[in-house]
Amino acid sequence: MQQDPDLRPYLGPSDTIDSEHATIRQFAAQITEHADGPEERAVRLYDAVRDGIRYDPYGIDLSVNGLRASGTLEKRRGWCVSKAVLLAAACRAAGIPARLGFADVRNHLSTERMRAQMQTDVFFWHGYTSIYLNGNWVKATPAFNIELCERFGLKPLAFDGRSDAIYHSFDLQGNRHMEYLGDRGQYQDVPIERIRETFLQEYALTKPGTDLDFEQDVVRETAPQRN
Repeated sequence: MQQDPDLRPYLGPSDTIDSEHATIRQFAAQITEHADGPEERAVRLYDAVRDGIRYDPYGIDLSVNGLRASGTLEKRRGWCVSKAVLLAAACRAAGIPARLGFADVRNHLSTERMRAQMQTDVFFWHGYTSIYLNGNWVKATPAFNIELCERFGLKPLAFDGRSDAIYHSFDLQGNRHMEYLGDRGQYQDVPIERIRETFLQEYALTKPGTDLDFEQDVVRETAPQRN
């Protein structure tokens, strides 16, 4: 008989997943109020993080303070890793075991500024949340809010609490969206030093600047072209 995994490391707080922070506990309690069981609680939290926290890859900060869930909740914006951290923290605060997963992906949808900064279309250490429900770990990717999906012509990624919610391979027009290139594993907390080492090796070190707006870049690049 297979023994249940030791879930204790995935129920308590860690450096970035500060699930005992007052604002995280309040957020989780508010979103999951009157929910019927862990599955519904996890789905509600996923939807709240996906759409309530704006996706902003211009604000990457590879530090504990920069990735901490309570900070992302306060700012109401974050990139794939910090949004995954927030979802994990909210799940743990709601009594649901959660950890972080990472993979390398090729993303064909990004802004001109991001492509110039990264000098590649490969996103290393793309982050998602792995949630323990009904005796299984299921993957949930809360990065792209619904408005951004509409701009990019993507069907918003839904999570039902039973099956993995991983980015669609193609957009609504049949164009390739994301390709998964390799798995980086799953962790109790963000492996910051490993991610930083990869980023230093693979990416240009220029920063986009604090006054730039990812959403405005998306709006400008996806606006209908006039003849």
